Amino acid sequence: MVLNNIEKLLDKYENGETSLKEEQQLKHYFSQETVAPHLEMYKPMFAYFLVNQQEQFTKDVPLNPDSYRDKRTFNYKWISVAAVAVLMLGFYFKEPIVSSYEAYAYGTFNKPEKALNEVTKSLAMISSHFNKGTSTVGYLNEVNKGTSTLGYLNEIENTTSIIFKN
Repeated sequence: MVLNNIEKLLDKYENGETSLKEEQQLKHYFSQETVAPHLEMYKPMFAYFLVNQQEQFTKDVPLNPDSYRDKRTFNYKWISVAAVAVLMLGFYFKEPIVSSYEAYAYGTFNKPEKALNEVTKSLAMISSHFNKGTSTVGYLNEVNKGTSTLGYLNEIENTTSIIFKN
C-alpha cells in the first residue's frame, strides 16, 4: 500500500504536480534506510535535497551603502565623459564633405571600350577561380553513388526482419 502510494507520488513529482506536503512525504520515505530496490536510484536525489535544505549562508551582508560602492562605478563615469569628449573632437575636426560629382566618380572609365575590357578581364578571373573550386568538389558525385548503393542494405534489413519476426 505504501509502496503504491510512493510510486504514484513519484509519477506526480516527475510531472511537476506534487504539493509541498507530498514532496515532504517523498523526502521522508527516501531518507529511511530501507527503500524498495527499484526505487534506489531516487535516494541520492532526495538525500541531496535534504542536505541542501539545511545549508545556511554565513557571510556578513554589509548594510552600509558606502561599503559596497565600488571604485569601478567612479571609473565608468569618467570613461563615459572621455568617450563624449572624443566624439565631440571627432565631429569638430572632421574633414569637409566634397559635394561635387568628382567625389563619387572614382573607378569610372571615360572610354566604354576600356571599361568593357576591364569587365571581361574581371569576369574571366572570377570564372577561372570558380571552375577551380568546382573541380575539387567533383569527387562528391562518387560519394553519392556509393551511398545510393547502401540503399540495398535497407532491403536486406527488411527481409531479415520479416524472416526473424516469427
